[in-house]
Amino acid sequence: MQNNSEANWRSKPYTNTLALIKNMNKPLFVLILTMFFLGCKNEKAKLEFLTEKIPNEIPIVFRKEIIPDNGIIHKGIFSPDLKEYYYTISDKNFENFNVFKIEKTNDIWSEPKEAFFNSDYNDHGMSFSPNGKTLYFSSTRPVSIDGIPETWHIWKSDKINGKWDKPVFIDIPNFRNKLVSHPIVTNSGTLYFHKSNLDYSEMDIYYSEHINGKFMDAKRVELNSKLRKCTPYISPEEDYLIYASIGNELDLMISYNDGNGKWINTKKLNDKINNESQGNPYVTPDNKFLFFTTGEHMEKKWKVKWVNIESEIKNN
Repeated sequence: MQNNSEANWRSKPYTNTLALIKNMNKPLFVLILTMFFLGCKNEKAKLEFLTEKIPNEIPIVFRKEIIPDNGIIHKGIFSPDLKEYYYTISDKNFENFNVFKIEKTNDIWSEPKEAFFNSDYNDHGMSFSPNGKTLYFSSTRPVSIDGIPETWHIWKSDKINGKWDKPVFIDIPNFRNKLVSHPIVTNSGTLYFHKSNLDYSEMDIYYSEHINGKFMDAKRVELNSKLRKCTPYISPEEDYLIYASIGNELDLMISYNDGNGKWINTKKLNDKINNESQGNPYVTPDNKFLFFTTGEHMEKKWKVKWVNIESEIKNN
């Protein structure tokens, strides 16, 4: 049998919890409240990514089971609603590149299947527009314009009435005879990508503005580095840029927009992230998690890792 005090406690749990909080010292209360909200965020992330473990500032491997024994994983991205995950697999000779997709079905990830835009040619370097209605990617499929060499070029597909239409070639006028890959578009419609000569020399990051329905001649992103650069990720607001710097290893770098179009405070991401060769960065829409490819180049045993990137983005 319950006594009166116990019955009163059970009948007014909210009121009594507030009473406990009022009697608690402030530092302890703040600590408990912080732990509570962090726990809620982690549980939400577990549901979003259908995983048992959420990374903090130390990277962990993401879904290594999708990598075939005879293949190498490259870039991986989510659709903006986090319901689909697209990723590139190549053979170990880097001769054939194919894009696959897994999607959430009944709270589990589906089995991999080829992406809708995957072709008999090489496909890679995909990204969604911020609103999820356009998917950009790079491909070696033929371009029906005279004088354009067979190499990597940028393509896109639009989602119309819930269905993806046929991919179309993106013409960057001053780079028709160059290798152009890893496109990513911002809220303003500006397209960022890396460009090189056909032999992969002089690789660097460029951008092309979208004006009156066309992409303009591309301009180089002015960063304080003489090293070659590739695989850019640009935030939708264009306030920060993450890319791979090509030295003895591939290092992930971050640079910040000063608000006037100038890139400043370029720095290497921390050593917990940069401890092998890293590339193909992608950041979730909430600016919380960085996904990237990492591994020793010669071993050809690459993996995708993810890490909480919030402190690095804010540490400008």
